[in-house]
Amino acid sequence: MRSAPACRASPSTASGGWTSGPSPSEARLHGLSGRAGRLATDSAATGGEAALSSLQLFVARRVLLLGPMLVGITLLSFVLSQAIPADPVTTNLGEQAAGDPQVVAAFRHEWGLDRPLPAQYAVYLWNLAHGNLGISISTRQTVWLDLQQRFPATVELAVVAMALSILIGVPIGILSAVKRGTLVDQVARVGALVGVSVPLFWLGLVALLVFYARLGWAPAPGRLGATIPAPPLVTGFLLVDALLAGRVDAALDALHHLVLPAVVLSTYNLGVLARLMRGSILDVLAEDYVRTARAKGLDERAVTLRHATRNALIPVVTVIGLGFGRLLSGAVIIESVFAWPGLGLYAFRSATSLDFPAIMGVGIVIAVVYLVANLLVDLAYAVVDPRIQVGA
Repeated sequence: MRSAPACRASPSTASGGWTSGPSPSEARLHGLSGRAGRLATDSAATGGEAALSSLQLFVARRVLLLGPMLVGITLLSFVLSQAIPADPVTTNLGEQAAGDPQVVAAFRHEWGLDRPLPAQYAVYLWNLAHGNLGISISTRQTVWLDLQQRFPATVELAVVAMALSILIGVPIGILSAVKRGTLVDQVARVGALVGVSVPLFWLGLVALLVFYARLGWAPAPGRLGATIPAPPLVTGFLLVDALLAGRVDAALDALHHLVLPAVVLSTYNLGVLARLMRGSILDVLAEDYVRTARAKGLDERAVTLRHATRNALIPVVTVIGLGFGRLLSGAVIIESVFAWPGLGLYAFRSATSLDFPAIMGVGIVIAVVYLVANLLVDLAYAVVDPRIQVGA
């Protein structure tokens, strides 16, 4: 009979005796597990690098598409501006000066209106490629400088309006979904419907009539009171510049002037967010994993806030991102009503004076904001729901 193989022994430094060493099968198993661990680590690293490169490729593609889309937007803006049944010569010179042929010829030559339309558009594209948006007919300075002076005021108004829309609209939508069928739900739904339906210009005029003319709660239209010296210009945002200069009085006055137009501007997005959040929450609450969470005994508040809200935010993120661009375009009406010296008022005055370079400059800025907002929305999807592959 063959005897069993003796177990190989190795000295133990811990006890001074002898202990049995690992068998060859154990050693091979240990080596395989080590190689598997290294392969898993390398695979995770490779996957992370692939995801990063995919995201970078996605962003690069979107940035490259920005150029052709801007060209299309400029072409559309140019065609629409030329289709207006009005003469910029008469609008800017007046009827008396427009009756002088020499004055009219000099004006057309100065602004390039005597060239054929394709030549005018080609010159505009050439200047745009070199960072030149042209000269404003109304202000007689570069359109780029006009936009730099007025864009911060519009962004400040739009950011505050968007913040109000999110901070009020999203909780109202969640509360309306949780209290479905109750009086709270009915009031929230009616309020959201009113916010979506009421025209902004009418609401702005009524707000001025009630809160400024009758009650005296709101200040006069504008960004700052006539008796408050403006803070030093640093960023163009009055609230930020006033705080940087330590001017608490200017900051409070700027905030006072900002509240009413921001509230009026936020009403449409607020109503949209409330209605969309309500419907999205109701859809998520009907999912199986939510019923499972309830069956496990989780608190209803935890189920709604922790499990349902995040998954319901995906369509809301789209509205938030694209709604910011909508706020910039909607600011044309609000800034005209509240005499807010921003991009919207500049666009309104440029349109009434047929200032074609200024009109096209405003159109390009709003288009860029829309495109950037759309890109940020796509990237935000991966944050809200990690299952979504942005670069796919």
